[in-house]
Amino acid sequence: MHDPAPTATTTLTLHRQRLALGMIALVLTALLMAGPSLAADDTAAQEEVFPEAFDDGFEEEFDQTEIVIADPLEPFNRAMFMVNDKLLLYVLKPVSKTYSTVVPWEIRTVLGNFFYNLAAPARLVNNLLQGKVNAAGAEFGRFFINTTVGVLGFGDPAATFPRLNPPVEDMGQTFGVWGVGDGVYIVLPILGPSTLRDTVGTVGDWLLDPFFYTADATAGWIAISAVRQVNRLSYGFFDQYEALKEVSIDPYKMFQSVYLQHRREQLAK
Repeated sequence: MHDPAPTATTTLTLHRQRLALGMIALVLTALLMAGPSLAADDTAAQEEVFPEAFDDGFEEEFDQTEIVIADPLEPFNRAMFMVNDKLLLYVLKPVSKTYSTVVPWEIRTVLGNFFYNLAAPARLVNNLLQGKVNAAGAEFGRFFINTTVGVLGFGDPAATFPRLNPPVEDMGQTFGVWGVGDGVYIVLPILGPSTLRDTVGTVGDWLLDPFFYTADATAGWIAISAVRQVNRLSYGFFDQYEALKEVSIDPYKMFQSVYLQHRREQLAK
């Protein structure tokens, strides 16, 4: 008696299982290639192998010089700041802590490498738009090495070459280099501090995200973005965030200042 012919659903399930097994194999391969460099579970090692996780502007020390910016939406911004604060502390922090407990640091690192590598085309395009040809070449070299030798970016062998680690560039910075001003200050739901210029730039960066064009783009992109963000937050973000809140008289103004100073520093590079 012959086995029944496979249905479309069965075939799709088999493809998904094979894809999952293939991804697990790639992660394990990247871990083996990374070797001893992932053994030390400390902040310095994490920052070295996953710089994006620390590129959020929430530094422990910063210049106290106030940057003046138009804030006509302050009542809305303050309300949104409070909503985001509660979301961070009562939803994302427990999720991040659970995620950090369940997912080993080594796996989180290779996932961070993978997501960072996927954003290389956006960084490359922004470097070109800013006229930074050498940095664009470095981004291409990093992407090529990490995609091939680093197994689709799960490993980060290019990190050992300083010239292949240029500053992160985004569309908001590109607009700034072109002479576009900040505009008004905005606190976005979930995304947090921004300016009118950076908000428009964020949309541009989304359009350069390869995941944005995947099948079932909306649901898939949101899910992948959520995993990417939770993985990023698992690298000491909340310790820095709460430390800044504790030393500030007005947390809203504090985080506004930190964000704007961070963006000024990025534009100066």
